[in-house]
Amino acid sequence: MTIRSLSVAFAALAMLAASAFGAAAEPNARVKDIASLQAGRDNQLIGYGLVVGLQGSGDSLRSSPFTEQSMRAMLQNLGISTQGGQSGAKNTAAVMVTANLPPFASPGSRIDVTASSLGDATSLRGGTLVMTSLTGADGQIYAVAQGSVVVSGFNAQGQAAQITEGVTTAGRVPGGAIIERELPSQFKDSVNLVLQLRNPDFSTAIRIADVINNYASRNHGRRIAEARDAQAVVVQKPQTADLTRLMADIENLVVETDTPAKVVINERTGTIVIGADVRISKVAVSYGTLTVQVTETPQVIQPEPFSKGQTAIQDQTDITAEKTGGPVAIIDGPDLRTLVAGLNNIGVKPDGIIAILQGIKSSGALQAELVLQ
Repeated sequence: MTIRSLSVAFAALAMLAASAFGAAAEPNARVKDIASLQAGRDNQLIGYGLVVGLQGSGDSLRSSPFTEQSMRAMLQNLGISTQGGQSGAKNTAAVMVTANLPPFASPGSRIDVTASSLGDATSLRGGTLVMTSLTGADGQIYAVAQGSVVVSGFNAQGQAAQITEGVTTAGRVPGGAIIERELPSQFKDSVNLVLQLRNPDFSTAIRIADVINNYASRNHGRRIAEARDAQAVVVQKPQTADLTRLMADIENLVVETDTPAKVVINERTGTIVIGADVRISKVAVSYGTLTVQVTETPQVIQPEPFSKGQTAIQDQTDITAEKTGGPVAIIDGPDLRTLVAGLNNIGVKPDGIIAILQGIKSSGALQAELVLQ
């Protein structure tokens, strides 16, 4: 955490707060931006495969016996005899292949996959993933992956030096998987729609239901939405409505969102994020630091001429203590802009702002949740 990074971050925060409150804009968003369809969730796929064509950076077959077993099984399936001794080539690596099956994916469409090394391979650069089946949680095969592995990192080494940038043991195969099976559930067969809020909040859920009901009253003559809890809003399908067109109309409705008051602090990076609804009760703040400096200045003492003495070193230590502290300041934050301005006007160094916020929270004057990362 550096003073410069804190100063820049808080200066940017002050400018953002000033612009936001100066415009007095309401936090409005479309339904599609704050909620997702429960039937439209992703599904995770996983598989085990081999990457071939590596330039001596693959698995050593002694340390990774499963790689050799997989190679022999693959060659036998291709009708090639594997009788003989072990191979010493290092151009093959065993990998785990993962992917996300998007909602409403149809057979024949392509998705990206990620290949990650399982053995002691040093790099997957230049390799090709051979045909790998990808299964879901139910054990069914939903996609088959194959293609060239794209690795962003690199590794170069010589006899006495080595340089590595990024991760070379994992890569992506863009569009490398072809979907072979579609999900069993069909969107058109749904009786109702369930909207899940990405940031659960009771106020936002109620407002989404009200906006949808206003739309349904005008177009369908009745209310169709109900907020089940802080995260889910259930929408009943009207008998004469097309479900796809209904969802297209609902996801473009504009809702005034609401979020809880939070202050997020990352002490490692020096990042401070203060929500717009954060309030601070009137509190007095004083911040001071104590700096102790120890300076060693050894001196060389020479003996007198012809005294048969010896040269000696005499230690000399100077210790100085400096205590700095600003005046006691009164902070009262009715909004974000006033709070940021008050913290900047205390007259302390930016690295003390985190300690001040923690102290204000401990005193009970910070009317928000303090999140430490």
